[in-house]
Amino acid sequence: MKTPRLIYALLFMLLPLISFAQEIQEQAPKGLDERINEWIEPYTNAITSVVFYAVNFGSADTTAMPLVIIFLLLAATFFTLYFKFVNIRGFRTSVETVKGTYSKIEDEGEVSHFQALTAALSGTVGLGNIAGVAVAISLGGPGATFWMIVAGFLGMSSKFVECTLGVKYRDVGPDGTVYGGPMYYLSKGLKARNLAGLGKVLAAFFAIMCIGGSFGGGNMFQANQAAQQFNSLIGATSGNAGFLFGLVIAIFVALVIIGGIKRIGKVTEKVVPFMVGIYLLAAIIILIVNYAGIPSAFGKIFTQAFTPMGITGGFVGVLIQGFRRAAFSNEAGIGSAAIAHSAVRTNYPASEGYVAQMGPFIDTVVICTMTALVIIVTGTYNSSTGDGVALTSEAFQTVLPWFPYVLTVAVILFAFSTMISWSYYGLQAWMYLFGRGKIADLTYKLLFCTFVVIGASASLQNVIDFSDAMIFAMAVPNLIGLFLLTPVVKEEMKRYLKAIRQMKESGKV
Repeated sequence: MKTPRLIYALLFMLLPLISFAQEIQEQAPKGLDERINEWIEPYTNAITSVVFYAVNFGSADTTAMPLVIIFLLLAATFFTLYFKFVNIRGFRTSVETVKGTYSKIEDEGEVSHFQALTAALSGTVGLGNIAGVAVAISLGGPGATFWMIVAGFLGMSSKFVECTLGVKYRDVGPDGTVYGGPMYYLSKGLKARNLAGLGKVLAAFFAIMCIGGSFGGGNMFQANQAAQQFNSLIGATSGNAGFLFGLVIAIFVALVIIGGIKRIGKVTEKVVPFMVGIYLLAAIIILIVNYAGIPSAFGKIFTQAFTPMGITGGFVGVLIQGFRRAAFSNEAGIGSAAIAHSAVRTNYPASEGYVAQMGPFIDTVVICTMTALVIIVTGTYNSSTGDGVALTSEAFQTVLPWFPYVLTVAVILFAFSTMISWSYYGLQAWMYLFGRGKIADLTYKLLFCTFVVIGASASLQNVIDFSDAMIFAMAVPNLIGLFLLTPVVKEEMKRYLKAIRQMKESGKV
């Protein structure tokens, strides 16, 4: 079936469900939300209490760290040491690989290194960079930025490992379609190490969590926040405003995701640089206007990282806030990015590991740091009563009164790009569990687009909390697999570096 026919089929099936959802909403707009929240709340509380079980390192709330984030940080530290700081020593190789210096036309896969990187970035660059940084600074002070940067550098190593494995153990169909991600390296990789039973269990658990996370945190939450920002800007008060916004976004999402990773890659390679560009341009303008305060801002970031002033929880509280926001921002170790990166055109799995480690660098080290500098140099973290997006917006408005319009565009683009990437993550997990037929493919995409509308037109906090827990639950089977398969990554790393040396010696690059 050709792509246009698939689009028409999807919209034909989607419209009756959306009309039904609107009818229910109009009949009981508040009651529906409340009933769903009440129904799912016990499950949400049970799951989140396990996934986000926190260890308190002091008497203050700011010193509580979820165990899952501790595991992510320990894993990132281990990989950084095991691969002898590949995140720093291999930085130049990463840049050259992204540029396609070592690529060949005949390489197997569906998208270029750059398209794979932007597809993965579109799933992580988002509200965490805008709101998450503000939360970290409001709770942990400027010093939290330092630990956020440290966590970003460590996370680069985790991305290197998981994305190398994503390519190593991917499946390539007869038509060239790639199927990859933790589901495959957990099942195939652990089977090769005589742990087939464990691999199957971990892969299935990961796939289930990934599907749930794609519908919630990767979809409904994004649609909901984008709709709220847009409606707030235009002053919309109608109960149908969110529904109509969600319908429009759902149609655009459908037009992209029907084409698979190739179309997603083509869209993200244009959208991601643009949305990051306009956001960073606004940040640069703020910093130019407040250039005199930049040295002082960096001074606060470094000194208050170790000797915080007036922050509840002291040094531990600052460190924890920085680490927490970095983990939520770049998702290193979660395994989601490995799904997008596995579709790359390459015959050397480690090549995409080098590309993937640029993700946390761009997401956390660059974008999050720029946001933090703007908040610090403008001083709004001290004077503002707002938090999250409101605090970031207020910081930018000190110089750019029209920034809410830019922020609205950024939020919508961030949400849209996140949704299309997570649709691919969820689809890959869905097909791993239910097969690779057209019916399974269309069913998932239909459900995904329906949830876009639901997310934009309803406020289902418990559903969102539940799905966020699912996303971080993905880290548990993923990290187990990464530790067990680390030697495989080391061999692939040596093979790729040897190939680069041979290319240089033969004058091919």
